[in-house]
Amino acid sequence: MSESGASAAPAPPASPRMSAPIVRDAYAARADEYVDLLGSVDAMSPIDRDRIGRWAEGVVGRILDAGCGPGHWTAFLHDQGHTAWGIDLVPGFIDRARAAFPGVRYRVASIHDLDEPDGTFGGVLAWYSLIHAEPDDVASALREVARILRPGGSLLIGFFDGEVRDVFPHAVTPAYRWPRALMRGLLEGAGYEIVSEESRTDPGARPHAAIEARVRA
Repeated sequence: MSESGASAAPAPPASPRMSAPIVRDAYAARADEYVDLLGSVDAMSPIDRDRIGRWAEGVVGRILDAGCGPGHWTAFLHDQGHTAWGIDLVPGFIDRARAAFPGVRYRVASIHDLDEPDGTFGGVLAWYSLIHAEPDDVASALREVARILRPGGSLLIGFFDGEVRDVFPHAVTPAYRWPRALMRGLLEGAGYEIVSEESRTDPGARPHAAIEARVRA
């Protein structure tokens, strides 16, 4: 539901546990502002557009954009010729996505509880979809994603990079930074093998990381 460029003023202190309803309500309260600022692929880094596009070229089968926010990455994948669906917790995001991209399928759903049969997707994009989740919830979400991916199916995850796992005051609601080694460990423990990883720090933005992984056959 977020992007690497979202670095506005700190949010007020959150509940001790950043549950899905807390995150949903925080984004719902600022959905229009968020869409206006970050609801277009044109507002995203061209490096990210290239990375996501190259990843999708290697996916065989349908792609799920899990935590699609305003739906721009789902539409980007659709425009590249992929069968892409978007899901998000925030009804306001889904309403805006359906209005902006009427040829693309969107629905309200959670990455933590994907109402899809086992092994039915070739790829899942989780681009900043888990930055607000508690560590145990990230692990369970990765297992849930693995469940709906076919053997050999691919996951591309984007997140905030950091030397230690810690919480910081993200613009909407507190978020986590993850060392890449810890995220790799979660992925491997959830049944994935690592294909590639990268990190960078753009001017004026927080350190960014992306890992591509596939479900072990």
